[in-house]
Amino acid sequence: MMKKTLKMAVAASVLTVPAMAANLENPLYLPSSGELYSKTGAGVMYKVTDSTPVNELKNHAGATEFPIWRVSEDLGYGITDRLAIRGSFAYTQADDINRKGLNHGRAGLIYRALEFNDGTVLDVYADAHLGGVNKMRGAYIPVTQTVGYFQYDNYSNGRWGADVGVRFGKTWSKLTTSAFVEVLKTFGSDNNVIDVSRVSAMMPMFGIPSEISVDLKSTTEINAGLNAFYQLTDRWSFGGGFKYNHHADNGVKSLATEISNPMGQAFAKNLVSSLSDMNDGFDEYIVSLSVANQLTDAVQVALYGEYTFDTAHDNSQNGSDVKAEVGVRLNLAF
Repeated sequence: MMKKTLKMAVAASVLTVPAMAANLENPLYLPSSGELYSKTGAGVMYKVTDSTPVNELKNHAGATEFPIWRVSEDLGYGITDRLAIRGSFAYTQADDINRKGLNHGRAGLIYRALEFNDGTVLDVYADAHLGGVNKMRGAYIPVTQTVGYFQYDNYSNGRWGADVGVRFGKTWSKLTTSAFVEVLKTFGSDNNVIDVSRVSAMMPMFGIPSEISVDLKSTTEINAGLNAFYQLTDRWSFGGGFKYNHHADNGVKSLATEISNPMGQAFAKNLVSSLSDMNDGFDEYIVSLSVANQLTDAVQVALYGEYTFDTAHDNSQNGSDVKAEVGVRLNLAF
C-alpha cells in the first residue's frame, strides 16, 4: 500500500511541475492568451564606410565609425492563443558622425491563420510603420554651385506607413525553420527639416529661410528572411538567420515651405528638380547567429552577432565595407 501511495505521489508531482515557458528566441514564437513578453536588446556596432561618391564628397570614404550604440525593444501581448498585439522600437547613436535617434518603429497585430498537427504554421501580420514619430532632420552642404550632399542629424525618414507580411515555418522536435516576406509602403509627407543656411549668403535676400521643408515621395520597400532555431536542452538554444532589406530611393515631390520672392522661388524650383530622385537607396544582406540560456521559466538571456553585406546607390550614406554588431538580449515572459 505504501509503495502504491509513493508511486502516485511521484506521478502527481511530475504532473504539477510547470511546463517550460515558450522560447522567445524561437522565430515562430507567439504569446498565448494573456501572456505579455518583452525582448530588450543592447549592442555595439563597428562600421567602415564604403566609397560611394557621396562619401567621397564628404571625405568620409573608408572611415571607421565605432562605437555605434544600438538599443532595441520588442514587446507584445496575447489577445488569444492565435492573435497578438505587438510593437518594436530601435535607437541608434553614432557619435563619430553626430547622428542619433529612433531608426525603427512599428506596432500592429499578428494572427496565426493556420496551424497543423505536424508543426507547420502560417502567420499573417500588419503593422503601422512609425517613421513619422520624429521629423527627418539634416543639413544640405554645398561643395560646388551644383554639387552637394546631406548631413543627417537623425535616422528618421519622417514618413508614416504600413507593413504587411506573412510568416511561415515548421517545427521538427528540437529544430524549427521559418521564412517571412513583407512589404512596406511609406506615405509622402513634409515631416522634415532641412538646414539650407550654408547654400548661399544671399538666401535671406531671396526670402529663403535658413530651414525649409519639402514634400517627400511615397516609397515601396521589401524585406524577406530565413531563420533556423535549435532547442538543444531545456536551458540552451541556438539560432541563425539571413535577412534581405531593400531600401528604396527617396525623392522630393515639391517644396512645402512657402516662398514669395521670385528669386527664392527659382532657387526652390531648382532644388526640388535636382532632388526628385535622390538615388540614395541601398540593399542589405544580414547574417545573424545567437545563443540563449533559459535562466527561469520567465527569464532568458541571449547573446547575438550580426554581419551585414550591402550595396548602395551613389548618393547613399548607408553603404559599408564592414558592418558588424554584437550584443545581448534580455527576454521576459509574464
